[in-house]
Amino acid sequence: MNHAQIAALGRALRLLGEHGEVLTADTPDARLHEVKADLRRALDLLDETVGTNAPTTRCAEHPNGPVDESAPDRCLLCETRRRAARRSEYQGRPPATEAPDRAPSRYGVRGDRPQPQQRWLPEAWNGQEWQLCGTPRRDRREAEAYLAAQRRGSRPAMAYRLVHEFTDYEVLRVWGTPVRVDIEPLGNL
Repeated sequence: MNHAQIAALGRALRLLGEHGEVLTADTPDARLHEVKADLRRALDLLDETVGTNAPTTRCAEHPNGPVDESAPDRCLLCETRRRAARRSEYQGRPPATEAPDRAPSRYGVRGDRPQPQQRWLPEAWNGQEWQLCGTPRRDRREAEAYLAAQRRGSRPAMAYRLVHEFTDYEVLRVWGTPVRVDIEPLGNL
């Protein structure tokens, strides 16, 4: 909605407010037709300014999402999430949203911190430093297969290495010999 549309709609609504203040039981029909025309004008301006469809659900997160008539907010996506939480509660697991009562800690407790994730990082030597050359993998064999494919590719790097990341970094294997390459011609003369 741009400024001109807001201003025009505001004027039309203020005019309707003035009509409402002077309405009485003996208002002539000519005046009522004038109110009707102003009301239609305001509705037409409102139709022009509204850019999206009317919401199909009463959900603030998914206003135009799929509809579930049995849900209190008519949102299928939120109701599916609520059903999964009820199902896990029924199966004996506590729901993820409920936390046991405990004293708040300034630094948190071990359960609040995310679990360390084990990943394998494929890296290539670019002549100056090691750089990530692919997506970190959760499977070591997949990461080694990726690096083997890179070495067989049309433009292989000088060297590759596989780094194991699990709360710390550990170089597992290096293919090739990384040689530092001076980027300045003639060796910075």
